[in-house]
Amino acid sequence: MSQETCTLATQLIRGMGSCFKLCACSRQTRCPHPYAIRYRDATGRQREETGYSTQQSAIERLTKVYNEKINTPRQQADLKREIGKQRFGPYASTWLTRQRHYASGSVRTVNQVLNSHILPVLESRRMNTFTSTVVEDFIMSMEERSVGLAAQQNSFDTLKKILLDARRRGGITEDPFDGVMPPEYIPRKITIPALDEIHALKAVANDGLVVIMDLMSGCGLRNGEAYAAHTERMVADDVYRITEQIEGKTRERSRLKHRKPGEFRETPMPWTVRESLLRYEKDHGVSADGYLLRTQRSAHWAHTTLEYQWNVAKKRAGITRKLTTYSLRHYFASNCLSRGIPITDVAEWMGHKNINMTFKIYRHLMPASIGRAARILNDGL
Repeated sequence: MSQETCTLATQLIRGMGSCFKLCACSRQTRCPHPYAIRYRDATGRQREETGYSTQQSAIERLTKVYNEKINTPRQQADLKREIGKQRFGPYASTWLTRQRHYASGSVRTVNQVLNSHILPVLESRRMNTFTSTVVEDFIMSMEERSVGLAAQQNSFDTLKKILLDARRRGGITEDPFDGVMPPEYIPRKITIPALDEIHALKAVANDGLVVIMDLMSGCGLRNGEAYAAHTERMVADDVYRITEQIEGKTRERSRLKHRKPGEFRETPMPWTVRESLLRYEKDHGVSADGYLLRTQRSAHWAHTTLEYQWNVAKKRAGITRKLTTYSLRHYFASNCLSRGIPITDVAEWMGHKNINMTFKIYRHLMPASIGRAARILNDGL
């Protein structure tokens, strides 16, 4: 450090930090090289920054950091320091317990992502050591392990939520995602059943499976949401309200995916779906709680029930194409988009967290929007 830089450093308030140049020029105050600063943040960790063109800009940065540090209550600084020292594994566990708006199925999914992809790589790392380089190395490790793109994106999204939570609470001072290119999940090609195939399946299916098929293909419900079929959810002749789902493994009632407790969504209900629900209620009645679908041993359907009934119906109908029950949701989206219904409405009705996923999956189902727009604009001209 030169004599001129030392003189500058002595003029700074004790505890503010130091200002200097990294070059070896004899007269640093006149050379073109940038100034650097060194200081300790509120957590006590030493920081170094460079790139300041003048002494004044470097001193202003040190002053700002110092004022922020002295104005931070000691207790808050201690908490930030404690968060920063935590290992990722325990922090992720406490973070998940604070996500009280997560449904039980979402908690299981996050735990699976953590245990399968994130914790084996990052469990022992301290929170205050996460940088963009660490995140990029994690993404690269998933690529090296041939983790699928969908799992990569889920893992990246989960890691981002946890690390940004720690940064918001002061445990991480720098944005660990600055400049990081996230893995991009490209949905695989979907299979949409033809209307004739749906009619053929319904002709040989039992009455319960028909109800599920109608709710999924006609209203866009997920499997678990269809298990909770209830005539009171028909809030109008043409509107079905979705308020809950049945967990496919536990057969327990749960709040909707991507929704807080008490939240619901509504979807248009074609008259064929309405007639299907009313017909089932007339022929089979309802449970004590008003639910339509149940088995001899359980109050609700589950994935095992649906899978068995679906495979039986496919075999009877002679359908060999790779169709799953989720294909019925794709049929609903296709039916909507091919008839000009806005994709924003379709995303809301299907319960997607954001429209980006809807667009990625179903963009090719939309009519030739550019050509249609050109014709409309031409009419206006």
